[in-house]
Amino acid sequence: MIASVQIYMFLAFYLVIFGLTVWALIDLLSRPARAFVDGGKRTKQFWGLIVGAAAAVAFMAIPYPLGMGFLSFLALASAVAAIVYLVDVRPAIAPYSRRRGPGGPSSRGGW
Repeated sequence: MIASVQIYMFLAFYLVIFGLTVWALIDLLSRPARAFVDGGKRTKQFWGLIVGAAAAVAFMAIPYPLGMGFLSFLALASAVAAIVYLVDVRPAIAPYSRRRGPGGPSSRGGW
């Protein structure tokens, strides 16, 4: 009983890590390359390689009921890479990657 609970807890833990890395990768791909340079961070290609590798490792680390559990010891490193992007890089480049046009911040109207 306890063993099956542990298996599902590990599965949930690895799925959260995979979801975090996919979120970071999708956010990274939606940003313009110029925003990284303007924000004083490394290039989009550099962060794309880091976060892309983190997402691949997190995918391979998903344990038995859904995956194979390959490279599971590196899942924490992939979570760290995604967290560094989301907490440090994303806020720094956000002001330089505002989207304008229909539905954007300039078309809301108001006071």
